Amino acid sequence: MSVYSSNLASFIDGLVSQKKALGYSFGYGERVLKLFDDFCLEKYPDEITITKAMGLEWTTRLPGEKKSVSTAKRMAPVRELGKYMQRKGIEAYIIPNEFVKQSSARYMPHIFTDDELSMIFHEMDVIDNHIHPNSFEQYVMPVLFRLIYSCGLRPQEGRLVKRCDIDLEEGVLFIPESKQHKDRYVPLSPEMLTLCKKYSKVIEKKAPENEYFFPSGARTCYQSTSIEANFRRYWMRTGLSATMNGNTPRIYDFRHTFATKKLYQWMKEGRDLDACLPFLSTYMGHAHLSQTAYYIHLVPEIFPTLAGLDWNQFSSLFPEVD
Repeated sequence: MSVYSSNLASFIDGLVSQKKALGYSFGYGERVLKLFDDFCLEKYPDEITITKAMGLEWTTRLPGEKKSVSTAKRMAPVRELGKYMQRKGIEAYIIPNEFVKQSSARYMPHIFTDDELSMIFHEMDVIDNHIHPNSFEQYVMPVLFRLIYSCGLRPQEGRLVKRCDIDLEEGVLFIPESKQHKDRYVPLSPEMLTLCKKYSKVIEKKAPENEYFFPSGARTCYQSTSIEANFRRYWMRTGLSATMNGNTPRIYDFRHTFATKKLYQWMKEGRDLDACLPFLSTYMGHAHLSQTAYYIHLVPEIFPTLAGLDWNQFSSLFPEVD
């Protein structure tokens, strides 16, 4: 039974089915199209196609949309719907591409210093068990965030790890069909493997029937909103926010920090970056080196440790990417 109720319901169902059949992760698109379906039902209940008036009204920034990038992302699925309807022989308005284009301004992530990493992990380690008597937070969070950082994972790749996906004998983590729709294997460091083994023995007793490695209850895993809220709380408890400049750190910045520090490590060791970068790209689940380059940042705090290096020799390796 369709979850859509407007006169465009059959076309929305068709587009969603097509995207899934082609292997696309279309979860965000489905949510946007449900909002568009509600919009059509409320304001254009008699329309049987997307008119110019409907399309242009949809491009108006919604209450609570503080960034133009959020508005642009909301345009793309409806633009796709218009194109899908035209392919079906229906005359439909297609939202112009300029409404879908996102700002080219590059977000500058926070690259954690060693001291900052030590402080935030300490806050995770001292979670008060008495405040969370029925929660797994005190067991899950210290290991989950260390795994995300030490393996350079995307946040969802960490929280969705299942027990069957982590081999604690060989020390290898399996990541099934992530952002690039490709499986990959991620070796764990010896320290991370030891921590995961200790954690696994504890959590198996707490939630023996849960398939997830990081459970939030008997059969569920933590939602992304809960993980983000916990991270913000730990960061605020460090007291570092009062003295920092730039953007507030995000969980995703662990991934940026991992890539950046790995590069610096190789440079200090005199490694051949041409040979090493493809390994980093594969490890992080990227299809192209330009995707990996996005995560690498030249951090002033680390410059003194790399005195004497010829930075120009590396400039051509890291092209600017959108």
